[in-house]
Amino acid sequence: MRNILWTVEGDAIKKFEVSSLLKNRMDDERGQTVRKVFLLLAISLLIFQVACSKDTGSKQTEEEQLENLNETGMPIVKEPITLKMFTGMGAKTPRNWDDILIWNTYEDMTNIQVEWEQVEQQALEEKRNLSLVGGNLPDVYYAANMPTLDIFKYGQQGSFLKLNDLIDKYAPNFKKLMEENPEIRKAITFPDGNIYSLPVIHDPEFTSVRTHPLPYFNQDVLDKYELEIPETTDDYYQFLKTVKENEPDLIPFGARNITALIGWLKGSFSVSTTGRSYIDKDPETDDLRFYPITDGYREMLEYINKLYSEKLIEQNIFTIDVAQFLANGGEGSYASTVFYAPGELFGKEVGEKYVGGLPLEGPHGERKFAQLANPVGHIGKFIITSENPDPAATMRWVDYFYSDEGSRLFYMGLENETYEEVDGKYKYVDKIVNDPEGLSKDEAILKYLGWVGIGAPGILKEQYFDGSESADQALEAAKKVEPYLINEAWPPFTYTEEEAKRLDALAADIEKYVVEMQDKFIVGEAAFSEWDSYVDSIQKMGLDEYMEIQKAAFDRYVEN
Repeated sequence: MRNILWTVEGDAIKKFEVSSLLKNRMDDERGQTVRKVFLLLAISLLIFQVACSKDTGSKQTEEEQLENLNETGMPIVKEPITLKMFTGMGAKTPRNWDDILIWNTYEDMTNIQVEWEQVEQQALEEKRNLSLVGGNLPDVYYAANMPTLDIFKYGQQGSFLKLNDLIDKYAPNFKKLMEENPEIRKAITFPDGNIYSLPVIHDPEFTSVRTHPLPYFNQDVLDKYELEIPETTDDYYQFLKTVKENEPDLIPFGARNITALIGWLKGSFSVSTTGRSYIDKDPETDDLRFYPITDGYREMLEYINKLYSEKLIEQNIFTIDVAQFLANGGEGSYASTVFYAPGELFGKEVGEKYVGGLPLEGPHGERKFAQLANPVGHIGKFIITSENPDPAATMRWVDYFYSDEGSRLFYMGLENETYEEVDGKYKYVDKIVNDPEGLSKDEAILKYLGWVGIGAPGILKEQYFDGSESADQALEAAKKVEPYLINEAWPPFTYTEEEAKRLDALAADIEKYVVEMQDKFIVGEAAFSEWDSYVDSIQKMGLDEYMEIQKAAFDRYVEN
């Protein structure tokens, strides 16, 4: 019987008769030849199998993808598919998202299984960069906080898909939000006219989440000295003086940081007129300006310096950690603060004594609340890569979370399992609010839901959010500032790669210097007689070029 061996040489298939070789002993040289032939055959077959697996594996043709897709309703796909998602974890996020109730529920609903690559926050940037430069792309970057420059760079290279057509065809919920709120499209459209990523959106009507932290006053102190909630910067100064002179055990004002106080006061001094840091519109000319060199900004710092130098502000406000601040708040140590609902975070007994404050009328009659966030949060929350096996189904998968039902599922979970409707409000059930193991509310939520600490793609709606911003105390405080909100709130702009690199270099000097000098002016380490020198230093750092880049980006934003 003859034994035939087939192998491949170049483009030709050749046949070898090896029966005699197998029947008789051969010398070493011929034996080595046969072994080499068999080894070559094995390698050739392996290469052929790998090539075939790449061509006919999990990545279907577009026609096959669409055949398997249900364009409406659930499940999203007829036959199950798997998506690999790279995601950033919140500080307390469970290590295995396969154990989270809503993800298991959503898999059953959609027929789409997700393989999560969960990355802790401290390693997120490094691992995200490694995946990008190493070419080991996931199917999706989910809540991975992709920097704007990277979105544009890898979008133009083709590593990230253009989403314009996918949104138009397969994202009716997100498309509707863009039609109702044109600023969403403006915020996520890049200089080449393309959309490469989807954001987290805060419902424009959810004023509380867009304005907090807000000012709060201890009502017992107001009542004791027969004071009204301050309405002007002078009123507030007198309130703080009254507390300091009569209540030695109280701190007139304290917060987690000085930024909270500045955020409240900006609108009293006509700066940050569009809610952004550093740049805004001049209220007199409507021109783009760098407001940390304006007279209004200087006057605001002079006012805060006055409060600090007279010890009306907690003296360690620049260094206090959150735990100490919360401990002080829980002891009722603050006569006033700028924070989130104290009743939720200082403890009910002490926290419910606080009432929301008002924007203060400044020395020139200006009275606005400028700390207003654009509805669009971080834009790099959901990116579909070129490796994705089914972009259409993936777009449908994420689009659900921009709907009313999807927002409820993501933030509240399942009715009677994690939440119940009480008097028209959605509230977590008792096992979450009063966890039998003594866990905090946030810790108990993490047993069932995945939203804590990640800023996920989707829409956050007031009626489906049972956090501190939706507490009655917070909603009432937000309602007080609504009549004073600035007219527009800008999102961060998008830049070309060249603009972004140059702007980063300029901002590293300019913005860092602004923050350093801001603190020095407030604590008195820098005298206000040095103001002109401060402005001149900023100009010399390249402010004109900085503003040219911002102006070009702003003009594109307006045109989007």
